[in-house]
Amino acid sequence: MKSLSKSIKKALAATALVGVVAAGITLTQSPGAGPEVARDVIVQGASLEQVVTAVTTVGGEITHELGIIKSVGAEMTDSEIAELKARFPGVRLMHDNKVEVADRNEYEGKQAGAPRVVDASALHSSGVTGRGVTVAMIDTGAKKLDSLRWGPGEDGRSRVTVGYNAITDTAGTLDVVRDSYGHGSHVATVMGSGSGEEDGRWSNGIAPESNLVMVKAFGDDGTGTYADVIRGIDWIVQNQQVHDIRVLNLSFSAEPRSHYWDDPLNQAVMAAWEAGIVVVASAGNDGPEAMTIGVPGNVPYVITVGAMTDNFTNNPTDDLLASFSAAGPTYEGFVKPDVVAPGGHMLGQMDRNSYLATNYPESRAGESGYYNISGTSQSAAVVSGVVALMLDYDPSLTPDDVKCRLLASAQAARKPGGDLAYSIFQQGAGMVNAAEAVLSTEIGCANVGLDVSADLAGTAHFGGLARQNEDGDFYIEGVDGYLWANGYLWANGYKWKDSEAAANGYLWANGYLWANGYLWANGYLWANGYLWANGLTETTSVNSWVEQE
Repeated sequence: MKSLSKSIKKALAATALVGVVAAGITLTQSPGAGPEVARDVIVQGASLEQVVTAVTTVGGEITHELGIIKSVGAEMTDSEIAELKARFPGVRLMHDNKVEVADRNEYEGKQAGAPRVVDASALHSSGVTGRGVTVAMIDTGAKKLDSLRWGPGEDGRSRVTVGYNAITDTAGTLDVVRDSYGHGSHVATVMGSGSGEEDGRWSNGIAPESNLVMVKAFGDDGTGTYADVIRGIDWIVQNQQVHDIRVLNLSFSAEPRSHYWDDPLNQAVMAAWEAGIVVVASAGNDGPEAMTIGVPGNVPYVITVGAMTDNFTNNPTDDLLASFSAAGPTYEGFVKPDVVAPGGHMLGQMDRNSYLATNYPESRAGESGYYNISGTSQSAAVVSGVVALMLDYDPSLTPDDVKCRLLASAQAARKPGGDLAYSIFQQGAGMVNAAEAVLSTEIGCANVGLDVSADLAGTAHFGGLARQNEDGDFYIEGVDGYLWANGYLWANGYKWKDSEAAANGYLWANGYLWANGYLWANGYLWANGYLWANGLTETTSVNSWVEQE
């Protein structure tokens, strides 16, 4: 019976909903109705040992040990699931659903050099390049590229210190994380490419001397499973000290199907944050509607990144918020994204024989192996690079310190009169600025009132300050006119109470589906009528946004 499961996995993947059903597994097959089909599930309990015993006792096949969340991935038939529920009522079962990399496959034009846009080039010139900081990336793998080496050609030492294949549970060199899809290579070079010309055509990555740990959890089609991604996070946390991993880039997204704290992938992400790793996540590409932030970007602790685009010109004054960039608030009332960064048709490298390169030939930019790709994946990579620069400059920063300084130094898009040009739920604190973030001395302005350890232990969960009034408009409780005030009050949280939900109208409703047509609290719609402008002085670069006349 188990052999049948291997042949039907692709069919199951094509029909599975992205996300996780918090209520558990629903059985659909009656006994005696023919050969049973094995399901891919995640089983969670009080300890890893407990769930291993429970699954094997009823005949299930364990595929992943996920100690980071006291769980296993397993293949189980409906009858085995029923027996497990009956004999081990304390365990929790969830579908092992699919996750997709957050790219848009939109390739017209080219993005101006991202280091210049986020004011990182000046840092490079002063020696702040991310040297000594290791960034882990969970993606489709990576290609061997000269731009990811110390020194030229094959004689140079690879800055990819190790590769780990979470699909096969194999660690080694880049050979074990071969990237047939292309996304991982592209994201890695946006973040950390160490070669290129500085003439505006090509550009270095944001942190061109950072080290990388590449974790492959997505296959040749750009999709992966919760179990593989969680196993990748588990490996990263276990090997954090061995490879001195400080940053974790998550350029993928899935549809939320439960509270953030109930989602097993989110639990693993929170465990990484608790371990001292700065986690940077894509907001997702399901915008522009409200409440479209994906998993794990809906985790309140992490740095969630939306996308801006250069409007297919080299003129920084006409840059726009990307229409695909997912918007908040989250279902628990947190403001997301936290910041935005360049994400429109970004230049990066990948294998010319990869899936993206061969299926989207129009993305090719010249003969140097560079390709234009759009998405919040690329935006997250930019911010991961900025974080590497921050940790290069000040290695003592905690994840909360890093998030605080990114928020405090970001530049919000504003109209000429000073009002916000985009809702706080679209741009968060605004556009990242690497130089300002590195030099910032702010502390204590992020994740105030939250407790990740209590969250993981299940002793407390948290809600944000976003609310929705009777007209369907969103607003921030305690903040008048969406002003950044009193230490980023909107970035705070409070202990969750079930009674809060119905009163404030932002919790799950209608079978986890939200109706379209919500208005932004300040009345702004997604439109092409707002511009991104760069105000430059001789000593600093300050990004601001203005309204198009």
